[in-house]
Order: sequence, then C-alpha cells, then structure tokens
Amino acid sequence: MMGRLSGLAAAWVVARRDFTAILFSRSFFFFLLGPLFPIVIAVLAGSLGSRVDASQERLLLGVAMGTGEVRKLEQARNQLAPALDDELPRLVVIGRLADGERHDPAQTLASRKANVAAILTGSLAAPVLTGPDGLIEAWQGPVAMLAAQARSGQPIAYPAVALEPVARSNATDRKGRFATAQGAQTLLFLLTMMLAGMVLSNLVEEKGNKIIEVLAAAVPMDAVFLGKLFAMLGVSLVGIATWAAIGGLLWLGGGISPERFPDPAVGWPLLIGLGVIYFAMAYLLLGSVFLTIGSMATTVREVQTLSMPVTMAQLMVFFFASFAMTQPGSAVEIAAVLVPFSSPFAMLARAAQEPALMPHVLAIGWQALWVLLLVRGGARLFRSRVMKSGPAGKVKRSGRRFSRRL
Repeated sequence: MMGRLSGLAAAWVVARRDFTAILFSRSFFFFLLGPLFPIVIAVLAGSLGSRVDASQERLLLGVAMGTGEVRKLEQARNQLAPALDDELPRLVVIGRLADGERHDPAQTLASRKANVAAILTGSLAAPVLTGPDGLIEAWQGPVAMLAAQARSGQPIAYPAVALEPVARSNATDRKGRFATAQGAQTLLFLLTMMLAGMVLSNLVEEKGNKIIEVLAAAVPMDAVFLGKLFAMLGVSLVGIATWAAIGGLLWLGGGISPERFPDPAVGWPLLIGLGVIYFAMAYLLLGSVFLTIGSMATTVREVQTLSMPVTMAQLMVFFFASFAMTQPGSAVEIAAVLVPFSSPFAMLARAAQEPALMPHVLAIGWQALWVLLLVRGGARLFRSRVMKSGPAGKVKRSGRRFSRRL
C-alpha cells in the first residue's frame, strides 16, 4: 500500500503500538505499585493520628465555689452522667470557698498551677465561666444544665426509650446519596489526576528521536493524537481493573457488608458503569489538552515545569464541580454540566443523586464531541508550531516506507 492509512485505521495502529509497548514494559509493574505507597502512608498516618487522639487527656473544668455548691455540682454531674457523660465537662475542685471569699480564675489559668482548661466561679444561680473563647462557648450549655440540676437537688429519672428501626427514610436517603456522590466524584478526580498527567510527556521522547516526523508523514496527525490518547486510556483502565480486583479481594476478606453503603439513585451497577464511562471522558478531555501542551515541550524539564499549573487547573475543575454538586438544579450545576472539563464530575455526582438516565446520554455525546474538537485542534496546533522543519521530500519518503511496513 503506497497511500496513507485512513484515520481510524491509523489511530488503531498507533494505539496498538503504544499500548503494547507500555503494557509489556518493566515500568508498567512499577506503575501498578504506584497507589500502594500513598495507601500505606494514609494507613500509617491514620493509625498514628488515632493513637495521638487516644493519648490526649480530656479537658477538665475547674470549680471554685462554696463548699455546699461544689458538692451539689458533683452530685448533679453524677446524676447526669449516665445519659450525657460525653457532653458534660469533667469537674476538678480547685477551691472550696468560704463565705465572702473570692477566687481570681484569670490568675489561676495564667499561672498554670491547675491543669484545667477553664474555671467555673460565681454561684449556682449566677455561674461565671472563665477560659478560652471557643471552649467556654461550647461549655456554656452543659454548665447551665449542671447548675440547674444542682439547684433542683432532685435526681432525674430518664425513661427507657423504645427503638423501632425502619429500613430507611427520605432524609437519610438524601444524605446517603450525597455522600455517595461526593465519594464517587472524589475517586474520579483522584484517578484522573493520577493517570492523565502521564500524557504530558508522551511525545517528548518521540520528538527527540524524530519518530513523530515519520508518523506525521505516514498517517494523519489527528489519528496519531487519537491513537496515543486511547492507548494511554487503555493502559489506565488495565491499571484500574487490577487495583479494583485487589481492592475487591481485600474488601471481601475484610467481611465488609455492602448494605452499610447507601444506594445511589441509579443503583450500584449503573453507577459503576457510568463511572467508567465518565472516567474515560474526563481522561480523554484532559489528556487531549495535556497531549497538546506536552507536544509543545522539547525536554522533560519543560514537562516537569508544566506539571504544577496543570495540577492547579485540575484542582479548580474539581472544586467547581464539587460546589455545583451542592446546588442541584441551579445555574451553577448547569454550567458545570456544560463546561466539558467539569461535565464528567458533575454528571457522575448527579447519577448518585438523580435517577434520570437521558441527561447522561446527552452529556456523554457532548463530551465526546469536545474530545474530537480538542484532538483536532491540538493536532493542527502541533503541525503549525512544531512540524515546520525538515525536507518535505525526505519526510514523505520516510512516511511511505513506514506505511509499507505497517
């Protein structure tokens, strides 16, 4: 065959070439190990944080009142403890005052002689709470309850509350679906941010050894870009499938019941399917832009320099989609759906909250249209800005030889 390959055939050849080259390389094994390190760090950080929280002492409330009032407060604390122990501060007596005697709580707190966070003075009828602003505001209600119970002097008999559980309620369904939408959106963002960045350096090596010139002469540049995008998408999907299989085995081994997780509006099977589709759309949309930006770079150092603004742009898209998720049906959500880069995130969140399916068909078609436009625009920019040097006859002859080998 002396002519150039058709667009789809050329894209398939380029995608197959890149996919097999990456999948059977040694670096792909280390690529699969990539998420292991942040997971290990997160587990260690969570374990360390729980131990630090457990080792911290509970804040204490010092009491400096008359002897009789101190005794009544302690009795009230013991009476309320069975029902409200976690909400009530623990009391430490730092002064039993005689009639007419005064205590300076500010001086005691400043001297650090007593290991208390705040001090309660005054009387049961007019208690005074001294301490840090945020803490005394949080303790204002519990202290008022203690003082009222101490003044009454009568123990409170709490009735036994009968529990009648139901499967679900409308409010819990909305809350659970919102949590599912938030989790799905966050997972989609993390996967896209972690995997789409690889496209930035995809063309640097081939530009250096002149392979891209041979490809450009042999096949349409649009097909080269499209083939490379789908090759990287295929590699990413293989990685995600591997991680999902390992995670599923660990999940089953841990005995975690699926009933503990709230059901999305469209159901779990359809949500997972839409998640895969929207990941592919988000990857292709961002990847087409990253491939264009990376094709303009000449060295790996330039690609590393571009990584920071690219990451910031991804974060802005995620924050926009996350805010739109909290405003269902508003102009903000419609804008997030229409903007192509935030559309996959906004629509995946909507799938968890709304059962309608037709909007997803329209959104996927809209996103696919933008993928084609971005790929064609990136290919034209690459041809006009980068592919300007070299004898045309030499490049064409190299392209014909490459076509015959294909």
